[in-house]
Amino acid sequence: MDDEQGWVTVMEFRVAREVLSDAVAWTARSLPPRPSVPVLAGILLEVDGSQLSVSGFDYEVSARAEVDVQATESGRTLVPGRLLAEITRALPPHPVDIRAEGPRLAITCGNARFSLPTLPVEDYPSLPSMPSSAGVVESDVFAEAVGQVAVAAGRDDTLPMLTGVRLEIDDDRVTLAATDRYRLAVREFAWRPETPGLSAAVLVPARTLADAAKTLTSGPEIVVSLSSSGTGEGILGLSGKDRQTTTRLLDAEFVKYRAIMPTESHAFATLPVGLFTDAAKRVALVAERGTPLRCEFTPGQVTLRAGGTDDEGQAEERCDVEFDGEPLTIGFNPSFLLDGLAAVHTPRARMDFTSPLKPAVLSGVAEPAADDDGAAARAVQKGPDYRYLIMPVRLPG
Repeated sequence: MDDEQGWVTVMEFRVAREVLSDAVAWTARSLPPRPSVPVLAGILLEVDGSQLSVSGFDYEVSARAEVDVQATESGRTLVPGRLLAEITRALPPHPVDIRAEGPRLAITCGNARFSLPTLPVEDYPSLPSMPSSAGVVESDVFAEAVGQVAVAAGRDDTLPMLTGVRLEIDDDRVTLAATDRYRLAVREFAWRPETPGLSAAVLVPARTLADAAKTLTSGPEIVVSLSSSGTGEGILGLSGKDRQTTTRLLDAEFVKYRAIMPTESHAFATLPVGLFTDAAKRVALVAERGTPLRCEFTPGQVTLRAGGTDDEGQAEERCDVEFDGEPLTIGFNPSFLLDGLAAVHTPRARMDFTSPLKPAVLSGVAEPAADDDGAAARAVQKGPDYRYLIMPVRLPG
């Protein structure tokens, strides 16, 4: 309909402020910081009936959230995404009225009013279709697993094979793995495949996967979708309650990580994660950048040391641990060690050693239920779901 100024109302609706703010903020997270073309900095608002979809796409990652609205007229418009996110986050706690007319978007909330320029919606690329469903996983399990593994992914974009998370599907088991060459994290979990006997292996950008996994936990389950295209042309889709995201798969060959994981150990320590972590953090305060945290394991305790030269600080602390094997002294990058301890998510952790110059493997120790003395034994038989391999640092002298 035409108004007094000759503009044509393209879209008009009312929506709850918090609902709109959450949807816009979630979508804006996927917007590129430096878009290759101006329209990719936009968020697409589309109203169809009583549904508003809030979308973003940069040719690599797409995000789409759907919310219920009271619509007067359906339509679509493209607005600057980060600005819209800042505005919706700052609005007062009242219903929001939005009207797109001509080249402007009007936002009214309580006594606050905004008028934003729109972007040419006809130049905006079509969002990719969600691939066919591969299976379903509990959202909290998926979020935890991705978080445990993504911490070990590389951040150097010139080595794309190290910036991804390897996702392997073998019937009702999924394995995630990531490495930056200095540590390797592997997590397994159960899921419900769409087709029994399903087998697949893809490489997913770690940052995108980690962000999506953390923010798709509003519903009890996540649907994992995979395109049938080959690696590099394929797409991974994740969808939860009212939200879905897609990302293009990495066209790179992941390392043969199973060959790296030690198959035996000559000694192991059982660590109280909280106490050991606190001690390591304190001692690491004097560790200069690139210098190791020295760990001296003997029966019943570990002594942590850092620093030691005349021109730097020194620190030492002992922590009670269970240790089985010959006394061992090994050095680790403090940040890498602390990352692994934070990711095991159990009160106690086990660290297996082969030698001071070979990788150590950190895993969680299952705690038996109060009424089930056999739980721990069965957990050991099954093997740990999470393993964090860390390369040692050669100690001086």
